[in-house]
Amino acid sequence: MSPARALDPKLFDATVAAVALFGGPDHLLIYVNAAYKRMLGARPLRRPAREAYPEPAAARFLSVLDDVLATGRPRQLTESLLPTPGGPDEVRHFVTSCTPVTTPVGDGVLVVILETTAETRALQRFEALVTAVSQMVWVVRANGDVEEIVPGWEKLTGVPLPDREGRDMYDHVHPRDREALVDAWHRALARRPPEIYQNTFRLRTADGSYRHMATRCVPIVRDGRAEEWIAATVDTEDTWNAELREHLLARVAQTSGGGLDAAFAAVADSVVPDLTDACVILLLSHEEWPLPEHATVTARRVASATRPGLPPAPAPMGQTVTVTPVMREVLESRVPRTFRLPSDGRVPPGLVPEVTERWLTASGATSMTLVPLVVDDIVLGYATTATSGDTPVPEPADVELLREVLHHAQRPIRKVLDLQQARRTALRLQRAQLTRPPAVPGASLAARYQPASPANEIGGDWYDAITLPDGTLVLDIGDVAGHDLGAATVMGQMRSMLRALAWNKGCDCTPAAVLTMLDDAAEGLDAGSFTTVVHTHLRRLPDGTWRMTWSNAGHPPPLLIPARGEPRFLDGSGEDPPLGVAPDFVRTTHAYGLAPGDTLLQYTDGLIETPGTSLDTGQRCLLRAAALHRDEDLPELLRLLQDLSDHRDDTAMIAFRAEPAG
Repeated sequence: MSPARALDPKLFDATVAAVALFGGPDHLLIYVNAAYKRMLGARPLRRPAREAYPEPAAARFLSVLDDVLATGRPRQLTESLLPTPGGPDEVRHFVTSCTPVTTPVGDGVLVVILETTAETRALQRFEALVTAVSQMVWVVRANGDVEEIVPGWEKLTGVPLPDREGRDMYDHVHPRDREALVDAWHRALARRPPEIYQNTFRLRTADGSYRHMATRCVPIVRDGRAEEWIAATVDTEDTWNAELREHLLARVAQTSGGGLDAAFAAVADSVVPDLTDACVILLLSHEEWPLPEHATVTARRVASATRPGLPPAPAPMGQTVTVTPVMREVLESRVPRTFRLPSDGRVPPGLVPEVTERWLTASGATSMTLVPLVVDDIVLGYATTATSGDTPVPEPADVELLREVLHHAQRPIRKVLDLQQARRTALRLQRAQLTRPPAVPGASLAARYQPASPANEIGGDWYDAITLPDGTLVLDIGDVAGHDLGAATVMGQMRSMLRALAWNKGCDCTPAAVLTMLDDAAEGLDAGSFTTVVHTHLRRLPDGTWRMTWSNAGHPPPLLIPARGEPRFLDGSGEDPPLGVAPDFVRTTHAYGLAPGDTLLQYTDGLIETPGTSLDTGQRCLLRAAALHRDEDLPELLRLLQDLSDHRDDTAMIAFRAEPAG
């Protein structure tokens, strides 16, 4: 076998890489090319390596030469060259490859050197950048290998980063976020062409709590496929809490308009499920504060909300519970308190009322928090919130946010309380005007007033019935425009003026003349408003029938329910304009005869008007209901007809029935 041919170093004269050739056991420096001299400077040729490289920093390089020559295996060396006097004022970086070869003087080593200063500096800058913004950065390769570039996983979670994606990495993701995170990642891997993947999820930290993390993965694409992904993950817990706080406070701030129960229901809905799994709100039955000593205090459940997947809370309507001593302590301290519940699901006795205890057990609750509800320095009640299943027990910061959200509801709740107070005042004023109908020989009377639902304001509806000195029965039904205390006040003025005019002039005047005088008086005294009214006179005739005369100022027509025949509206020749619209209008009086057993119903528009349906539809419904219940006594008839209303507007009704002879 012929000996190996010696390497001719002149082959490397023109290469851009730095090349040096060493030969023999002393590593005699045989050759360096021009690129070597430019990169590292000249070295004395035909000298052993230890003489050519006398500097201490060359010791590692010389050791590698010995190892390559002794083992016959190539080696690679990464080195940094410190600044030298008179040289460039920066650290330079190199990759050196040492390969065994045959030289003219025997076995030797071929050294090829590439400068990597620019690449190394770029990588160092990148690492410094991502480290400066407190992000974890890693590479996820196509086969699932995970490599951290900027560490942080172990410090955050307390365990080493898995070397393969999915081995136990997802075990640290919150159970409710895990499936969605995995599915989204798999969809990103399958997408063609690959796109940037972003997600937010909760990660279990070393102390067992969860923190929100945001991750952004950028694909490195070759030939239309993602060869690997560069991922950056940052802790966004503080940002998430701030955004959640603003979101919840904005939702609570929108609570307005409805009744107190509706307002608290909106508050409960605003915190579930973002802040807690369930929320029940109770209002104290005692209005005075502090609570009376040694007295049993009860609370009424007014609202509740639970996240999907949990048993629904007991229906709040009609639910009254006794305030336990523990709850009383929390209320009097005005400081929220969180209770961790046993893992066996049993709630310690005396902590909460029995109905709450049953629900906590059924839902697998892990904690319960009591939060006093304070408005204008008065404790109105409290909220009971609960976590269940895999939801973490709230941290102090979570409880403080919950308290802040409920406290922020003070303004809209105060608004509702003010509206309710104004509504109660208007109702008291209105009811004071609605007197009991008089007893009338030969006839029966009944009246009914139903205010709008608590979600709406009070209206200006009224009814009235008086007997004039000559025995004439006067019936009035009217509606003042507006839905506030002002409308109720104007209603009282219009009713009083109409009653006075009817008493003084009604025996000698027609109903139309009385309404004309009322219109003039209201305009002259600046006491009027847009008002609709039907003013009716009823006189009993010797044969037992009744003569009815009336004038209609823009109001729904009276309804006749005859003893025989179908109910119908008494439209006359049409209605006149409402009061306060055309003071000079010549009003009309209509007439009709009522037979024994006939029923006359006068009502306000709240009985027949429903948003989204026509007035004709409401009138047809009234006709059908009147025919169905015509044989009922008057109070029951009015109660049944009241069901036609959707309670968006208040309603007033007054009914007259001519008694049969004998």
